[in-house]
Amino acid sequence: MITASFLPGAIELMIIGSMAVLGVVPFWMICSKAGFPGWLSLVMLIPMLNLFLLFFLAFAEWPALKAKEEREQSES
Repeated sequence: MITASFLPGAIELMIIGSMAVLGVVPFWMICSKAGFPGWLSLVMLIPMLNLFLLFFLAFAEWPALKAKEEREQSES
């Protein structure tokens, strides 16, 4: 008889779920503050695309900063 020892139990699913939440929530806040849609942080759940998101956030021109600069120039 073959046992299904490869199936995750409740504790493993809670650990995986909490790790997913702990990974997505901070990036949701970062994306929102940068001016990007918050749902973009869900990419953190996909292997290899999460690295793309990190590089994108690091090197992209943030819409929030661009809007701030435009407001400062219009006030001057």
